[in-house]
Amino acid sequence: MSDAKKQPLLEVSGLKVEFTTQDGLVTAVHEASLTIGRGETLAIVGESGSGKSTTAMAVIGLLPGNGRVTAGSIRLDGDELVGASEGRMRSVRGRRIGLVPQDPMSNLNPVARIGTQVAETLLAHGLATRKDVDQKVVETLEAAGLPDAAERAKQYPHEFSGGMRQRALIAIGLACRPDLLIADEPTSALDVTVQRTILDQLESMTQELGTSVLLITHDLGLAAERAQQVVVMHRGRVVEQGPAKQILEQPQHPYTQSLVKAAPSVAMARLRPEDFGSTSQGADAPAAADAIVEFEGVGKEFHVRGRREPFKAVDDVSLTVPRGTTVSIVGESGSGKTTTARMLLKAIEPTSGTVRFEGKDVFALSREEQREFRQRVQPVFQDPYSSLNPMFTIERIIEEPLAFYRKGSKPERRRRVLELLDQVALPASMARRYPSELSGGQRQRVAIARALALKPDVVVCDEPVSALDVLVQDQILRLLRDLQDELGLSYLFISHDLAVVRLISDYVAVMQNGRLVEAATSEEIFTNPRDPYTRKLLASIPGNELQIAS
Repeated sequence: MSDAKKQPLLEVSGLKVEFTTQDGLVTAVHEASLTIGRGETLAIVGESGSGKSTTAMAVIGLLPGNGRVTAGSIRLDGDELVGASEGRMRSVRGRRIGLVPQDPMSNLNPVARIGTQVAETLLAHGLATRKDVDQKVVETLEAAGLPDAAERAKQYPHEFSGGMRQRALIAIGLACRPDLLIADEPTSALDVTVQRTILDQLESMTQELGTSVLLITHDLGLAAERAQQVVVMHRGRVVEQGPAKQILEQPQHPYTQSLVKAAPSVAMARLRPEDFGSTSQGADAPAAADAIVEFEGVGKEFHVRGRREPFKAVDDVSLTVPRGTTVSIVGESGSGKTTTARMLLKAIEPTSGTVRFEGKDVFALSREEQREFRQRVQPVFQDPYSSLNPMFTIERIIEEPLAFYRKGSKPERRRRVLELLDQVALPASMARRYPSELSGGQRQRVAIARALALKPDVVVCDEPVSALDVLVQDQILRLLRDLQDELGLSYLFISHDLAVVRLISDYVAVMQNGRLVEAATSEEIFTNPRDPYTRKLLASIPGNELQIAS
């Protein structure tokens, strides 16, 4: 083998990254070092703010304007990238280093069709001609797991589900078949079956083309299953690194041990519902008399561009949410779970059937009843980037519902904001900051605090922990359970993460293609699934085969 082939594809040594802030210089990465071999997948894991994404962005030369590499070396195939001109970095990006960013809504052009955005990448790098670009676009979208790719290429990002948008980003990132693919939480918005499809495709690239993958993830099960090497970062420093399964099955550093202990994807077999307080997971199916929310024969149809027949997003769904319990809806992207939740929130009106809150049809409420309903049913949305006003401070964001409904005086509202920040494990100093100054996980905690501000009876949680690292995810799940026990809250919990669902849920409803295929207690769903589709979902959970040391 030649020396060139023996040489690692990527070598990062002594990397130091600093940001200029209003409080002075902040060091985000302290002397980090890692090596990725050709055809190898390396995963960086750690909580939000640990420096894992910053390290990846330094490699591809896409640090924010206030960030810069102040020490260390980044070598790609022996070529030094630190100090490279912007022109040189433009030639490296896409062609040699591809990127799948974390947030699909911020990284897709909302006014351009999906196919147009894929075509731009293919044409810019000479991978297609004007004559064959349309066919290449379809092939690229199909490779990323998008069904009906030819029709989907004609649609806009807002016509895609969150998972479909992420798959479009993956298609763009893989379009140039780069030497190194940086995948920053590439499957955080995807259900487990599509996640497996995408990751299988990444693995196929690694084997067939010699492509290396730098995987940024908070899912330790996924890291152990998909990476040969794992690097654990904490507060900007690499605290442990080595072979993936060795790191996660026999963690040596206390921080790594805490990550493994908190990770439901890895440790779900060890964790028990009683760890989260009282629960009715062993109870019989809920009685209608106990219901705070009822869906009865609910359906929702949409007219889709290019289709004659309306699309049935939700088809004859009947479901009960008993008071004081957590009912989770799981299923693949496009299964109808979020659409069902949006009907409870009165964001969209059902085409058929009835949605009831405390026995009343929520679409037949009087003006005064609607005002009360809006306070008593609150949402936590999936995307922490687009759900917070970037022009407001964190204090104003959390205070906004209190001010809108004229709850308390200004000093009383400020005290409530500080109390809520404490509940979601954020310091009081965070109140003065803006969303752009927070990590993704911190932003989602702010969104949860805002939802809890009015002390609602029902919280509709649409993927509320999908953007969080495992330690904060663990805190939020415990917080939700504690609040439920204390306040009698009811949760409608939408998630693609079945390990999280097992930990938080009393009852689970499984949806496929808009229909409810199975509904039972959480214990029954996870120990005795009856529908083949449910069994397929459970089999797709990454990291289930790991033997975690106690």
